[in-house]
Amino acid sequence: MSLAGREQAVSAAGASSMLETAQLETLFLDMWRIRRFEERAAELFKSGVIKGTAHSCVGQEAIAVGACAALDDEDFVVSHHRGHGHCIAKGADTGKMMAELFGRVTGYGHGLGGSMHIAALDRGVLGANGIVGAGLGIGTGAALSARIRGTRQVCVAFFGDGAANEGIFHESLNLAALWKLPVIFLCENNGYGLSLSVERASAVPRIAVRAAAYGIPGETIDGNDALAVKASVEAAVARARAGDGPSLIEAMTYRSGDHSMRTNLPRYRPEAEEDAWRRRDPIGNMAAVLGHRQFGQARLDAIRERAETEIEQAIAAAEVAAEPSSDVLFPAVIAPLAPASVEPGPGDRQIGYVEAIREAMHQEMERDESVVLLGEDVGGIGGLFQCSTGLQQTFGTERVRDTPISENVIANAAVGAALTGLRPIVEVQFFDFITHMMDAIVNQAAKLRFMLGGEARIPLVIRGPQGGGIRLGAQHSQSLETWFAHIPGLVVLAPSNPYDAKGLLAAAIRDDNPVVFIEHKLLYQQSKGAVPVTPYALPIGKAAIRRSGGDVTIVATMAMVDASLSAARELARDGIDAEIIDPRTLRPLDGETILASVRKTNRCVVVHEGWTTYGFGAEISALVMEKAFDWLDAPVARVGMAEVPMPYHSGLERELIPNASRIAQAARDVCYRN
Repeated sequence: MSLAGREQAVSAAGASSMLETAQLETLFLDMWRIRRFEERAAELFKSGVIKGTAHSCVGQEAIAVGACAALDDEDFVVSHHRGHGHCIAKGADTGKMMAELFGRVTGYGHGLGGSMHIAALDRGVLGANGIVGAGLGIGTGAALSARIRGTRQVCVAFFGDGAANEGIFHESLNLAALWKLPVIFLCENNGYGLSLSVERASAVPRIAVRAAAYGIPGETIDGNDALAVKASVEAAVARARAGDGPSLIEAMTYRSGDHSMRTNLPRYRPEAEEDAWRRRDPIGNMAAVLGHRQFGQARLDAIRERAETEIEQAIAAAEVAAEPSSDVLFPAVIAPLAPASVEPGPGDRQIGYVEAIREAMHQEMERDESVVLLGEDVGGIGGLFQCSTGLQQTFGTERVRDTPISENVIANAAVGAALTGLRPIVEVQFFDFITHMMDAIVNQAAKLRFMLGGEARIPLVIRGPQGGGIRLGAQHSQSLETWFAHIPGLVVLAPSNPYDAKGLLAAAIRDDNPVVFIEHKLLYQQSKGAVPVTPYALPIGKAAIRRSGGDVTIVATMAMVDASLSAARELARDGIDAEIIDPRTLRPLDGETILASVRKTNRCVVVHEGWTTYGFGAEISALVMEKAFDWLDAPVARVGMAEVPMPYHSGLERELIPNASRIAQAARDVCYRN
């Protein structure tokens, strides 16, 4: 791969003459700070002091320094796994960074995040990321937040050439261009993903030309020339601040070392190629510029020594810093839950489940200007199930946004928006489509607070319909709550009636954690109840006793609550008094209410619509077996769906979904009343 084939760079001629010597000196110092940080980190890794892995950006320093020099303090950057340079160039504390690599409590993540997950939120660094391409979506969301909040902030989303082949690349550029968001997508093209070259990985290896597909500017520059980078990013920043939207910049560069410090790979890059790029070292380029300003070698060496001293001081501080104890773990997982308001009586007004959802969103958007709604078709037509009818007319297109069919960037952008001052609500048209959002929910929203040592909050709601009963077949009828209830860092809510739907959705929106809010499609159609007009927030993590009884406890979720209440009436005719527990919150689970009931009734049946095997009922069963075994007079019974996808045929669908008859029979079985 020749240099000519890899680079068609724009010129930065004259850029140095426009800068004061002091500014050039600062750029040179920052490049050395990055270089020495990375070199010493590599040495410490080899000696066993730094564990795990780290990804060095030696050879790429000019991009970080040039780009961040074009930004204001309040602007954002989103980084990737090779992100130490971005953090340093944006003003992060190298002492805290090194402490994080050492796994010390004084690190940015208090030793919980490590090299790939450093963030300096006070400097606008929204985090490095171990998931390739994720920062593209998060950066798009930060730019959306700046736009909605009416600030002049812009975001630079750094990404590598490998990320350009991820779907999130297309989705992010399309959404940012569509909405003219103030974001600069800066590709650090170092020629290789891990070992595969750009030419072998991309049908169109010149990343910048893809900008034309989105109607935005795209240019390829010399990424080893900090002044060329600065000039290019400054132009893109000016465009973004003027409201003209995003830009794509491809900075051609080369990483001096291997993919990571941990890898020990066979040679995959030609030796001549490596030698040629080393001769174009970015620090040497900047030294030559300073030489034209009468900087002698002694003065250049003095700048390097300043960087050296800073990094050695960072290492010395990290070496004596305390290691984290287990006390830091659990507070870092989720923020304190939103407090409940005074719970009003239901009153006489009868409304449906959909209207309750809509009213909760309306009242919370009215109460808090940071609440926004994103989703497919949520604005103009009010959502496929009409949950957001009228909201766009009331709150405008800035806060109620119809999105393209791009679930990945919708969810990742919501994470970025939540990190930067908004409270996004994301509607998933059908919960089956949430598979496209799994990285954003599981790897980003659920883990960012933890990886940042509990220093971040991600107030985000992902809501939408799941479940069967309306003949939509296998890909529109699944019950997937167990996926999310399994993940620390998420709050999972599953209301079974309109009163709870309104109060729990208000609580979810007010909460500082990512909330998965599950609505059942049958409840959209069939559930109606008394709901007060006044706004209220119900407690998260508190179950409800829907019916008191003394013979058997039935724990049921969502649409299965009404089915269980019907079963209880049938059982009462047989002399069996059933108590019905509705968890309402699946994570964190109110286990004490369930256990107290089982200790009273000595029997338990768990009912959910999802598949029985590995379903939510298995967790309840385990809880009861482990903590109330001595009170049980019969094994815990589970009622769920058989091990088949949901069929289209209405008779077969009804046969598979648990019903009152099956629930009642399970209760008779545990009561030995067959």
